[in-house]
Amino acid sequence: MKRRRLGQHYLVDGATVRRIVSIADIKQNERVLEIGTGKGALTRELAELGASLKGYEVDRQNFEETSIAVRGTRAQIVLADAFDQSPDFDVLVSSLPYSESARFVQWLGTIGFGRAVVLLQEDFVRKILAPPGTRDYRGVSALAQLCFEIRVLDKVSRASFSPAPRVNSVIVSFAPRLRVTRAEVSNIIRLFSLRRRRADSALAELGMKWDGSFGQRRVYSLRPEEVHGLCLPTSPQ
Repeated sequence: MKRRRLGQHYLVDGATVRRIVSIADIKQNERVLEIGTGKGALTRELAELGASLKGYEVDRQNFEETSIAVRGTRAQIVLADAFDQSPDFDVLVSSLPYSESARFVQWLGTIGFGRAVVLLQEDFVRKILAPPGTRDYRGVSALAQLCFEIRVLDKVSRASFSPAPRVNSVIVSFAPRLRVTRAEVSNIIRLFSLRRRRADSALAELGMKWDGSFGQRRVYSLRPEEVHGLCLPTSPQ
């Protein structure tokens, strides 16, 4: 799968790369993961730290170029989709393809890690931070707020990318709060496929059990903790 098809705009600005790495504050003994090495701008900076780095890339040409660029360092570049893996790492540092943002949040919620510093589309970050009952509050919002402490740290100019995107980007940090299972993630996304329905009605249609009544409340009004209580793996799949 070509990264342009994934909506990738390559990070090329050295100052932004250094800012991301500085925020990550990587220690010598920490294991670092990068998802989507792209042309290797961030990968090279991370590799120069001397830390243990594993980078995943799905585009063969990018994989080969980046592998050559970090030859002689401790970096290991893998031609594979990181979201199909369960790698062991302490710190995640990545500039993600915009189209993979939701998949990233769903995957990260199931992974044990220390912290993540990621470059994301500003509109997507607004969505994952949206409070219950608002237009932008979706399944990925409930999941993100349940699983992570999220901080928006800095804005990034469109000129930092090639080609320049039409949207704004921000540097975001994720710290783990709660690790969930893939079954829980699946149930949360299923529940919010009926986000405008009354909660009782949506749960009944999906065959998910619950105790009590939500009255007239709609799915999109449920707080993340309420959503999680309904989507535990004991619920029918």
